[in-house]
Amino acid sequence: MDLSEALRTTGSVREFTAQPVHDALLYEILDEARFAPSGGNRQAWRVIVVHDAVQRRAISAAYLEAWHDYVAHLLAGVIPFSPLASEEDRAAAKGQRSAALARSRPDGFAETLGEVPVMLVVCVDLGVLAATDRDLDRYHFAGGASIYPFVWNILLAARSRGLGGVMTTVATRNEPRLAEILDLPSNYAVASVVALGYPQRRHTKLTRKAVSEFTTLDTFGGATFSA
Repeated sequence: MDLSEALRTTGSVREFTAQPVHDALLYEILDEARFAPSGGNRQAWRVIVVHDAVQRRAISAAYLEAWHDYVAHLLAGVIPFSPLASEEDRAAAKGQRSAALARSRPDGFAETLGEVPVMLVVCVDLGVLAATDRDLDRYHFAGGASIYPFVWNILLAARSRGLGGVMTTVATRNEPRLAEILDLPSNYAVASVVALGYPQRRHTKLTRKAVSEFTTLDTFGGATFSA
C-alpha cells in the first residue's frame, strides 16, 4: 500500500466483522510495528495479547466504567479529562454520571470490547522513559513520544494488511483495576487498549484541518504558513 494512502485513510475503526485474525498475522503486525522510534531506542513497550475470555470481560468492564465517565463529560459540555479543567467542569461532569449510564447501548464499542477480534493492552516501562517535561509545572506528556509512535505503527501495519483498529486511552482512567487484572509490575503503566479486526465498512479518506489552519511562521501568532 502507498504510504500516502495509508496516512490519509487510517482512521479509527470500532466495528468489525466476525472474521478472525490469526496469531500469525498479528505477529507480522507487531514484528513490523517494533521499528517505531523511542527515546534512546529503549523500546519501553510491552504488549499483552488478551485471548482469555475471562480476562477480556474484566478488561471490558474496567473500560466501560471509565467510558461512562468520558460520556458524562460530553453530556456536561466539557472536554473529557482536560488537563485544564476547572473545578466547575469536573463537578458538572460528575453530575452527569447517571445520565451517561442511561446512554449505554448493548451494541456499543465500550459495551462489546470483550468481543473484538484482537485485544491488545500496550504497557510502558516508566523506568526507562525520557520524560523531559517531568519537572515542569504543568501536565506531563513528553514521555508518550516513546510509546505512541509504536501504537500508531501497529495501526498502520494492520491497515496495510486490510485490517482496521483503534487506539484508545479511556481505560487508563481505571489503571489500578487493569494493573490488578493483568498483574502488572509497579513500574509499568497502561498506555492504550488497542482493538483490531477486519472492518465492517471500507476505509475512506479522512477529513482534517488544512495545514494553513494550524501552522504559523516564527511565533505562535506569526503569519500563516503556506506553500
